[in-house]
Amino acid sequence: MSGQRITIAGGGIGGTTAATALAQAGYAVTLLEAAPEFGEVGAGVTLAPNAMRGMDFIGVMERVASAGVEPHRQRIQHWQDDRALFTMERANAREQYGAPYVYIHRADLHAILVDAARDAGVTLRPGAAVVGSERATAILANGERVEADLLVGSDGVKSVIRQRFETKPPHFTGHVAWRATVKVDDALREVTDYPGIHIGPGRMITRYPVRGGSMLNLVFFARQSGWEEDGWTIPCAPGDLATTYAGWSPDCMAMIAAAEAVPHFKWAINARTPLDRWVIDDCVTLLGDAAHGMTPFLGQGAACAIEDAVVLARALADSDSIATGLTRYVGARHERTSFIQLESNANADRMQGEDTDLFGLSKLRNEETLGLFEYDCCTVPV
Repeated sequence: MSGQRITIAGGGIGGTTAATALAQAGYAVTLLEAAPEFGEVGAGVTLAPNAMRGMDFIGVMERVASAGVEPHRQRIQHWQDDRALFTMERANAREQYGAPYVYIHRADLHAILVDAARDAGVTLRPGAAVVGSERATAILANGERVEADLLVGSDGVKSVIRQRFETKPPHFTGHVAWRATVKVDDALREVTDYPGIHIGPGRMITRYPVRGGSMLNLVFFARQSGWEEDGWTIPCAPGDLATTYAGWSPDCMAMIAAAEAVPHFKWAINARTPLDRWVIDDCVTLLGDAAHGMTPFLGQGAACAIEDAVVLARALADSDSIATGLTRYVGARHERTSFIQLESNANADRMQGEDTDLFGLSKLRNEETLGLFEYDCCTVPV
């Protein structure tokens, strides 16, 4: 089937990975991106071993690992006094899972993926916003029609392509989040060297290093009503974080002070339920957040998009028709992504409970205890 035309709408992590994998398999791939140039927001992303296997499939695993940080350990700490409640070892990830556990700045990862797509022969088209589609034809904002044999919607949680599958809006989880990326100084050195989570009643702070430990990625989560705007680039009011986390530990106050000193952003965490189908007309499909938008409480959103991309490429390359390949793709992915989507939604309540001792940790269900790291998108049956 190589040589057939595939159009991918959305040039994020999932879209660029899919474009590269499909081009390497011999397809003529066009990658459409709405933004005027290919790029990513200034935030971090966690790539667990299952995601890094996908990076290995397209030949960039070690480059990604070198551009990121491989942590030795993580810990979950108490909100009042910084004491460790739970410790997770990460230094043995390569030995245990055959691939590293990596923190990386999204912009650094995306630059590597765009280079890989270009090297694979993908036609990269920035400034090409998809506003509609008919069968496998993407319709751009300027009226241009981009025809193909297969159209893949990888255009995120507000996907235009997804609207052909479902128009049901997401529901607010009752949680909001703030994000910031800050320079590391002496006040932040310990929490940078020992990444993890501070957890308290209805609130949580996640932090991890990027760019060789020179920057710290911070994400603050809280149960909060009255704010339901869903977007990555909504500036938040000065002092909002300090008020929300008043009385938290010295380490937390240091992270909040650093975040308040730079541009930082707030968004409502909305949840989506699994779609019943991912294929229309045997020539349109979805991957990544467009297929299964994740809440951030398992850290597997990017990983699932990467897995989708690799499995889609493998399924199509091993089939005698696009229709058969898509059936095999969905058969290999739908159950896993639906499980992760629902577990991530449930984890919002588990991890920010009111238990003043362990805050739900006695029933910890994270990406490792659920066995998600063992999954290999390169060899899973399709």
